[in-house]
Amino acid sequence: MLHTLQNDFLKITVADHGAELKSIVELSDGTEYLFDSNPKWWKYSSPVLFPIVGKLVNNKYRAEGKEFELPQHGFARTSDFECIREKSDEIIFRLNWSEETLKVYPYKFSLEIAYILRKNRVEIMWTVKNVDDKTMYFSIGAHPALKCPIVDGENFDDCYLKFNVEENSSRILLLPSGSLSHEKVATLNGKELDLNYEIFKGDALVFDDLKSDEITLCSRKSSKSIKMVAKGFPFWGIWTPDKGGAPFICIEPWHGHADFEDFTGDISEKDGIRKLPAGETFDAGYSFVINE
Repeated sequence: MLHTLQNDFLKITVADHGAELKSIVELSDGTEYLFDSNPKWWKYSSPVLFPIVGKLVNNKYRAEGKEFELPQHGFARTSDFECIREKSDEIIFRLNWSEETLKVYPYKFSLEIAYILRKNRVEIMWTVKNVDDKTMYFSIGAHPALKCPIVDGENFDDCYLKFNVEENSSRILLLPSGSLSHEKVATLNGKELDLNYEIFKGDALVFDDLKSDEITLCSRKSSKSIKMVAKGFPFWGIWTPDKGGAPFICIEPWHGHADFEDFTGDISEKDGIRKLPAGETFDAGYSFVINE
């Protein structure tokens, strides 16, 4: 089922399946800012990554003395959420643990995802609660595919990303297996990254040292833009399919990341993992700002 929120500036659509944001439309002229999930390129538009981000080595991990298996980015993006609150400018979804989730993830949890409209801004809030009687380990991340170019008739390489802080950053290399290498390559220098498909031939750009907490998709040919504001995220990914030609760019703030290629430890020892004691809650979120 799809749900729609609308104010004087924007209209957004969110699905129960995955609690996934499917559309951001500017009402003044009908401009769409989110990729339309065309499976020719990618079947998602803005999936939530939980309880892992990225791939595990051989899709397996160890926890509570046992071995478990999870697909890339976990199960939240393929789960049906319950809509627990819906108003004109706010909607909240919830996914609770079940006997099925315990077979692949040995922790009892509640995940709530809220979408809130404020003028030209879309706010997305996550609340992870540990409802178990033991410490829970997890990752969570965003994977929104922003329409690129935003304006029809422009090209992907007319666009660029603008960072709110001067960057001098190296990306962590992703291997063909989906695991991370320990090798880094200098990638960002300054406050802008010109987009072209060639820079994604080695898959996503993964960073653990960005100083910016705002990244804006801009065009050199028009004034349309969409800014992601994501404060307090230690890891970021930037991605478009490496075959080239896809009409979107993903800007992804993460709490957690894929396994390093040589990782063999327990999930509690995984780099970047979040630790949540029994009964406690973790909150995080990000926003989209249109044409600011």
